[in-house]
Amino acid sequence: MKKTVLITGGNKGIGLESTRLFLENNCNVVIVARDYINFEFNDNENVKKIEYDVSCLNGIENLVDKIGHVDILVNNAGIMNSITYDTYSNEEIKRIMNINLYAPIEFIKHVSKLMINSGNGRIVNTASIAGQIGHPDIWYGISKAGIINATKSFAKLLGPKGIIINAVAPGPVETDMMAIIPEHRKKDIKSSVYLDRFAKPDEVAKTIYWLSTDSPEYINGTCIDINNGAFPR
Repeated sequence: MKKTVLITGGNKGIGLESTRLFLENNCNVVIVARDYINFEFNDNENVKKIEYDVSCLNGIENLVDKIGHVDILVNNAGIMNSITYDTYSNEEIKRIMNINLYAPIEFIKHVSKLMINSGNGRIVNTASIAGQIGHPDIWYGISKAGIINATKSFAKLLGPKGIIINAVAPGPVETDMMAIIPEHRKKDIKSSVYLDRFAKPDEVAKTIYWLSTDSPEYINGTCIDINNGAFPR
């Protein structure tokens, strides 16, 4: 029987490459994203597209109820503003925390209910090296630190019920988000890694897929680093 995978932000970047991998491995994929402009799987019969802004937390429970049971949840949607902490408006703080932290928690809360009923399920959260070492975009770093902690905390609660939940913490990845990173920062990052390049989206997606499918169940509550030896500068 085909597994059903729910991916937030599955239309671009890491999310798109994750969608591709799950489709190649005979899964049904439900994507939650704000738009599907130029999405290459628009006509794929194994993809269900839901247009939704995950910063709207109040609608997530109803959204999950309509989707029904999923075998795998990938919390991938995220934003970064790359602005200084003293220029953040309250609205900008609310939005980045909603999308990067509170929405994933809402999805975990409601998706896990049906997973508990079936006695199994896998959840993978996209965190960031920023949540481990800090970041010039303070609220981005805080949100990603929070999702790492949420991963570990939910593993304590859901692990005994048969649910495996882990996170990945990439360094900078070649996605649209790279456009807002200043050039001097990009240069510093490249000089701090072994391969003198940024991660490719499919490299992160392959790790997400492994954690969602083939990784041993004893790997639970873990955050896997994908940063090629990067360290703070």
